[in-house]
Order: sequence, then structure tokens, then C-alpha cells
Amino acid sequence: MIALRALDRKPWIWSFLATIIVWLVTVLFTGGASSIGLSQAALTFAAFSVIVGIGQMFVITLGPGNIDLSVPSTMTLAGTVALKLMNVEDGMIVPGLLVSMLIGLGVGIGNYALIKLLRIPPIIATLSMSFIIQSTAIWSNRGLRIKPPEQLADFTTSGFLGIPNIALVALLLSVLAWVLLERTIYGRWISAIGQSMFAARMAGIPVDGTRLVTYVLCATLASICGYLLASFSGGAALNMGAEYLLMSIAVVIIGGTAVAGGDSNVPGIWGASLFMFLVVSMLNTYGFGAGPRLVLTGLIIIAVILVAGGRPAGGR
Repeated sequence: MIALRALDRKPWIWSFLATIIVWLVTVLFTGGASSIGLSQAALTFAAFSVIVGIGQMFVITLGPGNIDLSVPSTMTLAGTVALKLMNVEDGMIVPGLLVSMLIGLGVGIGNYALIKLLRIPPIIATLSMSFIIQSTAIWSNRGLRIKPPEQLADFTTSGFLGIPNIALVALLLSVLAWVLLERTIYGRWISAIGQSMFAARMAGIPVDGTRLVTYVLCATLASICGYLLASFSGGAALNMGAEYLLMSIAVVIIGGTAVAGGDSNVPGIWGASLFMFLVVSMLNTYGFGAGPRLVLTGLIIIAVILVAGGRPAGGR
């Protein structure tokens, strides 16, 4: 009983336990021959979900109603523009990254401008912004599929000591996110705003500035993810970010971040991202199509919300 209570105070542990179970089932079904390849693939593809999930986690921590639906289109625009700017030249890798981050900066400011100035709910504001961003991506892409610079493509598709470089980048960003949440005043501010925006204002917290920074942070991480995903995939496609709309939200909720806001969870995003990839791999192994996978994803999210509803907040 004591052990179960300890687990309940660390909700992110559940996502890792589920990940281990699904990994074992998948490996046993394949006879164990693909365990290393499956693990490397899980780390690689989960890393993209981790990067966008971290940004979405910051926004959701701000409290009920806060969510960013412009993540997929931001990824697409950033990846498309960055590849066009780099034009397969290794010397343009850093400028390409900087431009993608500037796109994230602009999207984040635009999102919060709609929320603040027009006083419309974040879900509507970011959805409206996503149409504008996607249209811009279509205009800038014009059906072209430009390849990434060779050095960047090699970096995103290779690894260090058996660990994919993409996973190492996601790990670095996760550590930075954890430091922001646990060791800075910004982390205390967004937690306070998520628990009670009115109380946060009364306490003198710059609510509007903090929310603006949070939406900018989310969009910037989505841009970085788009930059890396386009390079990893060998080019930017107009639908490359589509699956991350649901995924960026799912990994946050499954990872133990409070849906009501005020309580975030960085380690849980890793467990949830690995879990979601392995579930898809397992369903593919058993011959299930996209429809059953999406249904199962929805059921998993509902189950997690129901379980979390009876769990006291505050566990990280």
C-alpha cells in the first residue's frame, strides 16, 4: 500500500511502466530479434513528440482552456522555410535553425495577440492562426521538396554510442525545460497562474507577460521540431506536422501533467512518448490500421483523465 501511494505521488512512473510492458509484449511477439532496432526507433520517433510535448506542456500548465492548436502548421512552415533558406548548403545550417526559431517567435506572439487583444479563447485563437500559418507554408512550398544539407541529414539520422542524435537533442531540451520549471521564477509563475490566475494577479505576478513567453516558447519548440523532422525525413511535406496535433496533447496528459493546469511533468512526457510509439508499433505488428490506432489513443487519453481525476495534484 505504501509503495502504491508513492507511485501515486509520482504519476510519470505509470507511463514508464506501461512503456516497459508494451515493449516486452512487442519484443516477445517478434521473438526478441528486433529489440535493439525497436528501442532505437522508439527513441528517435518519440524524441519528436517529446520536443513538441514540452512546449504544449508549458501552455497547458497555464490552466484550463490554454492549448496551442497551431503546433502542426508551425512545424510545417518552419521546416519548409528553413530548407528553402539552407538550399542544401552545409554552411547555412545555423542560419536555417535561427530562421525557424524566428518563425516560432512570430507565431507565438501572433497567438497571444489574438488571445489578448481580441479576447477569444486560446483554442480558437491558435486554430485560427494555424490556418494562416498553413496557408503561408503552402505558398512558400509550391510543391517543392528540397533536401536538407548533407551534414544536417547525417546528424539527424545517426547517433552517438547507440543513442539517436535526435533523442540526445530532445534530452537536452528536456533538461532545460526541467530547470525552467523547477529552478526559476518563471516556473513558479506559470504554476501559480495555472492554479489561479486571479490569485496570481493579486500576488503581483506579470500574468500577461508570462503567458506571452509561454506561447512563444511552445511555438519555438514546435519550429525546432519541424526543422529537425524535415531534415530527418529528407524534406518538408505539407502534412508533416499533422500527427503531432493529437500527439502533442496526448503525451502531456498521459505523462501526468494536470489537465486543470498548475502542475507540469517533464519526465512523464518521455514515458508517454515512448509508450505511444510502442503502442503504434505493436498495433502495426498485429496488423491494425490507422483507424483502430486513433480510437485506442483516444481511449487511452480518456482513461488517463479519469484516473487523474481521483488523484491529488502536486506530484512531479
